[in-house]
Formats: sequence, C-alpha cells, structure tokens
Amino acid sequence: MTRDTAIWASLPVPAFLVDAQDRIVDVNSAGEGFLNTSSKSARGELFWDQITIDPPIEDAFDRARENGTPLFVNDADVAAAGRGPLHCAIQTTGLQGEKGIMLVLISPRELAGRMTQNHTVKSAAQSAIGMAEMLAHEIKNPLAGITGAAQLLSMNVGREDIELTDLIVAESRRIVKLLEQVEQFGNLSEPHRRAVNLHDVLDRARRSAQLGFGAHMTIVEDYDPSLPLAYGDPDQLLQVVLNLLKNASEVADSKGGNIRIRTFFEHSFRLRRSDGTGGSLPLQIEITDDGPGLPPEIKDDIFDPFVSGRENGTGLGLALVSKIVSDHGGWVSVSSQPGQTTFRLSLPRAPREVLEAT
Repeated sequence: MTRDTAIWASLPVPAFLVDAQDRIVDVNSAGEGFLNTSSKSARGELFWDQITIDPPIEDAFDRARENGTPLFVNDADVAAAGRGPLHCAIQTTGLQGEKGIMLVLISPRELAGRMTQNHTVKSAAQSAIGMAEMLAHEIKNPLAGITGAAQLLSMNVGREDIELTDLIVAESRRIVKLLEQVEQFGNLSEPHRRAVNLHDVLDRARRSAQLGFGAHMTIVEDYDPSLPLAYGDPDQLLQVVLNLLKNASEVADSKGGNIRIRTFFEHSFRLRRSDGTGGSLPLQIEITDDGPGLPPEIKDDIFDPFVSGRENGTGLGLALVSKIVSDHGGWVSVSSQPGQTTFRLSLPRAPREVLEAT
C-alpha cells in the first residue's frame, strides 16, 4: 500500500472523488460506510443519485470546479440511500493534476454533539434522578394516604362529587407511576455483557410491540443477515428497542403508521470521547417512523431526563435509552423531520475472546 493510498483509507470522514460528469471515481472506507455499499459498487454512479444535500449545492459545486476554487458548506442536511439526513459540514476542492476531478469531504456534525452528550448524560441524569429518588419515598407515602382518603370520600359523597374524587385518585396514581419510573431509572444496574444476536433482541421487541402498544402500527424489518454478534446485555438492549418502538407508536395518530427496523454493518464507524476512551462501533440499528417528527424546541435535548414532546410524557424513556447505550460504550443519535424520524444505535461487536468462550 502506498502512502497516498494509506492516507485515503485512513481519513476519518466520508470522502469521495467525483469526475467531470459527476460520477464517483473512488470512495474511502468511511464513505463506504456512509453509503452502506462498497467502493466497487459506488464507482461510476452519479454522485447526486447517491447523496442528497439540502440545501442543494449542485450549481455551487459546478462553479467551484470551473473556477478551480474550494467550496465550504458549514450547515447542510446530507442523506444517503436508506439513511436519514445528518447535519454535516461539506468541503470540496479540485484534485491537483486531475482535471475535472473533485474531492468531497462530508463531516457529520451530529456525531461530535452526541458523543459529548453520551459522555455527560450520566452526570446530568444522576443529578436529576438522585434528587428525585431522595424525594420519591417521602412523596409516595402521603400520596398513598391521599388516594385512600379520596376513595373513602367517594363512598359518602353525592354523584356530582364522584368525578372530583375519581380525579384525585387518578392523578395520585399517575404521580406514583412517574416516581416508580424515576426509581427504575436510578436503580438500573451495570450491564451484564455477553455475545448477543441483535436480531433475536429486535424480534422479541417487535412481537411484544405488535401484541401491545404497537398493535396499530405496521413494523417492517430490513435486517443484514450477516450482522455479527454484539457485545451487550440482551435484557437492557431489549428495553432500549422497546422504548424506541413505544416512542414511535405513541407519536402516530390513531389510524397507525409505519416503523422500519434496519440493521447494517459499518466497519469504519468509531467513537472517540473527549476523555480519550472509545472504540469501534460497527453494528448499526436504525428505527424509523413516519410520524410528525420531533418538536424543534426539544430536538437538541431529547435524550435529557424529563424532556418530553408529548403531553403527560415523563421524559424518561429516551433518557433511559441514552443511559443504557452509553453504559454499553455505544452511541445513539436522532435525525428528525416531519414524516421521518430515525433513531440510530451504534454498538460494539463481541470480541474474539468472548466468542471463543461461548
């Protein structure tokens, strides 16, 4: 391998060489993962058929090629076939000595932001949940008394007042349920990790959803049959997928909607946190729904505890997802627009020594 070839293969962001007819000449390893296809398959394809950029930059791209000047786009939504849009920075420049050939670098901004969020979610969650846990016991005891008193009152009041006592009982029980979820969040144990078939976890979650909260939804599977075993706690990963499926089901209208569960392998995907930890996360799960999308005002905080876009939502479901994935050394992200919201989980594969021990 020559030095130039090694540098090309080692680039940490998706990189493409595009000829004068806008056809792909070459793709690096990160670009193969971004397109979810091989370099061999991508060569000769029209770049704009493989990559969609919003706002469109085709005209500016042509001018940069004609004038021999670089092009920088700091904020754009970039989507590839079968992948929801990611917020990216784009850099293009002509390739020296190669007339008409353009180098295109795509740098997802969402990755850096979510890595920081995953790294800090434990401390943020522990602060909020720790305080709630301290109060939970003291709050639940008087709530039990209030509920009992309201039930006794309901036996001796007129019909016109029954609605009020029923409201007291219902709201007290709702608060108790919230406190129990807080306690569940705070008491989550460390994952007991082993080699896990992610498709078995996904099938369990899908069956459970379709028998319960997701009965009104159409769930479509798009699995990579060659996906290697993951390294994780199957019960906790099941909870993650159930939470995401429940979230997608609850935002749909009463007529239902569609959920797509997709798995694929992205060998070049690596996580590097600010403290220097991280590693390879090649196993990808995407859960996409066709609901209304996330409210813009909470989009950047959706994984924080007590942030919810639904009336009477607890805001703990996605916070739990982020906590569990972070505990697994993984990464979770979301891209959302009206009609398409995609949650993506990136997880480590089972190491060789674990596979050999099973």
